[in-house]
Amino acid sequence: MLTFLLWCILFVVCWPLALLALIAYPFIWLLLLPFRIIGVAVHGVLEIIYLAITLPFRLLAAPFRV
Repeated sequence: MLTFLLWCILFVVCWPLALLALIAYPFIWLLLLPFRIIGVAVHGVLEIIYLAITLPFRLLAAPFRV
């Protein structure tokens, strides 16, 4: 919602730039999509490594939890 409000303000101030941003947004989104996919994959791998490292500590702490 905030993005739309900022776009409306930009449209009032400089409508050609706002229309250019409206047209360019899908292309920029498609350009950045592979980086998002790589980010999700790297985050998943790092999460698995973190869980593998902390698993023994969590298993040792489990019997003492109430």
